Amino acid sequence: MARKRGRKRELRVIAAPFTVAAPTGARIRDRLRVNAGEAEVLRLAGEHLGRHQRADLAMRVGTGRVKAKDKRRAERKRRLTAVSSSRWAGAMTRASEDQYQLSLRCLADERTSLRRAVRAIEKRLAVPCGQRNGKVRGYADQAERWSKQRRLAVIRTRLVDVEARIEGGRPTIVVGGRRLAKVRHNLADAGLTEVEWRQRWDAARLFLTADGESGAPHGNYTITVAPQTGEVSLVLPEPLRHLANAPRGRYRLTCAVAFSHRREEWLDRATANRAVRYDIVHDPARGRWYLDASWSAEIAVLPTPEEIRSLGERLLGVDLNADHLAAYALDPDGNPIGEPITVPIAVEGPARQRDGRLRAAISQLLVIAREHHCAGIAIENLGFDDARATGRETMGRGGRGKRFRRTVAGIPTAKFRERLRSMAFHAGLVVIAVDPAYTSVWGERYWKTPLQQQNQKTTVTRHHGASVAIGRRALGYRVRRRPGVTAHDRRIVTRRATGQAVPIPRARGAASPPRTASTPNGGGKTRLRQGDQLVLFPDLEDRSRGHQALTGPVCDSSAYTGQQR
Repeated sequence: MARKRGRKRELRVIAAPFTVAAPTGARIRDRLRVNAGEAEVLRLAGEHLGRHQRADLAMRVGTGRVKAKDKRRAERKRRLTAVSSSRWAGAMTRASEDQYQLSLRCLADERTSLRRAVRAIEKRLAVPCGQRNGKVRGYADQAERWSKQRRLAVIRTRLVDVEARIEGGRPTIVVGGRRLAKVRHNLADAGLTEVEWRQRWDAARLFLTADGESGAPHGNYTITVAPQTGEVSLVLPEPLRHLANAPRGRYRLTCAVAFSHRREEWLDRATANRAVRYDIVHDPARGRWYLDASWSAEIAVLPTPEEIRSLGERLLGVDLNADHLAAYALDPDGNPIGEPITVPIAVEGPARQRDGRLRAAISQLLVIAREHHCAGIAIENLGFDDARATGRETMGRGGRGKRFRRTVAGIPTAKFRERLRSMAFHAGLVVIAVDPAYTSVWGERYWKTPLQQQNQKTTVTRHHGASVAIGRRALGYRVRRRPGVTAHDRRIVTRRATGQAVPIPRARGAASPPRTASTPNGGGKTRLRQGDQLVLFPDLEDRSRGHQALTGPVCDSSAYTGQQR
C-alpha cells in the first residue's frame, strides 16, 4: 500500500529585527550610615506616611476605573496635606495612582495567561486518549484526562474572577508584597522567626518617597542632598515637627552620601536644580538604611539594524541559556570571526548574588564586544510568556518535559534584557533583538559542523551555532550559509562563502563560463559542476598573478574561515 504523503509543515513568519530602546531613566544607591536616634526618626516618619498612603490607595481602588476628573485626587491631596505636607501629599497620591494602574496591567496579563491555558487544555481534551489529531495529541490515559478536566475548571473559575475585577476596576493590592504576606503562614519553610518576618513586613510598608521638582533646591525640596557636602535633610510630617533639628520643620542627618556610581550625572542635575527623586529604604536583614536617587533620561535615537549593516559594522551574536551565554563575533558580511565564546552564568544562591553574577556576565560580554570592535549585540527577543502560561501542555510531559520546564524557568530573560539594555547603552553599544524562531535548530544544522572544523581546539555547541544564526538575522542575512547547498562535500566546503545571502548568478548563453587556472578540469564534461565557477568576470591581466585582485565576489577558504587576508 502506498504511503499517504502528509502535508508539508509550514514555517511561521519571522519578525524583522529591531533596535532595543535606550533606558528612559537612571537609578543609583548609596548607604545612609545613620545612628540609632536618626534611624528611629526615619522609622516614625515612614510608618506615619505609609499608613496614610495605604488609606489613600484604598480610596483610589474604591473609586474604580473612572475619568481623570472623577478620581478626586485634589480632595485626597488636601486631606493628606493636613497630616503631612503638600509635597508629601502629592507624592502619596501619585504613588497610589501608579500602583493602581500597574495592578490593572497585571490583571490584564493574568487574563491573557489564563486564556492561553484554557485554549491549550481544551484542544487536548477534544482528542481521545492516546490518539492524535494533526499536531494536537490527546492525553495518555483517563486519569490524566480527569485531572486536566479538574484543572480546567479551576482555571475557568480564576478567569471569571479576574475578568470581574477588570470590569469593575477593583484590583487586589497587597502593600508590602503578596509573597511576603504568604510567608507569614510558612515561617519554618522560609527560615524566619516571627520577629524577623515582622521587621521585614514593617520595612516593606514604609513610605519615604519624595518626587523631584525642577527649580527646587538641588532638584528636591522634600528630601534634599547637597551636591558639595552630601548632606541629607528631609521635611518631617506635621505631627512629627517637634523632632526637627533644622529650621522650617526639617531634620538633618549627620551622615553624608557620595553616590560613587554615575556621580557626574547626578551632580549635573543636582547642581542645575533639575528634578531628582529620592527614596529612603530600610533593609532589616542587614540592619542598613539606603538612599536611592532616580531621574528621567533624555530620549536617545539609536541606529536601526539597516543603518548598522549599511555602515559595515560588526555584531556580537549572543544566545542566552540557563547557565551560560554563547556568543560569536560576526563581520559585516555575516561571517563568524575568531573562536566561539562562552560566558558562564551562576544563577544559584540568594537574589543579591544572582543579580551581581548576571551583571558580571554582561560586563564580560561588553568587554568582548569592544575587543572585537563590534557596534552592537544581537540577542533573541525572548519572553517565554506563552510557554509559561500553557506550561505542561506545550512544553512536554514526563521527566524530559519537567527538566525542560525547569530550564525555561531558570533563564533570567527579563533581568538579562533590562540589565543588558542599560549597561550596553552606557558602554556605547546597540542592542538588536531578533525573532528566536528556529535559531537553535538551524544553528546546529548549518553552523555547528563547519565551526567545529575551523576550531579544532575548542568545543563548538549548538548554542554557538545559534549565536551565529542570531547575528546573521540581525544583519539581515539568511541563517543558512548558502542557499542551494544540500549535502556536505569536501570540495564545496573549501570554496563556500559564508557571507552570501543569495547564490552567485551563473553565466548564461551558449558559451561556457570562463575558466581560471585554479579551476579543476571537468574531464570532458559539457556541464560544469556547481562549485567549479569561482569568479564572474575575471580580468585577463590578473590570470597570471594568481587572481589576487578580482572584479567579482570570491568563494574561497578565507571567506569561510573568517580569517583576515
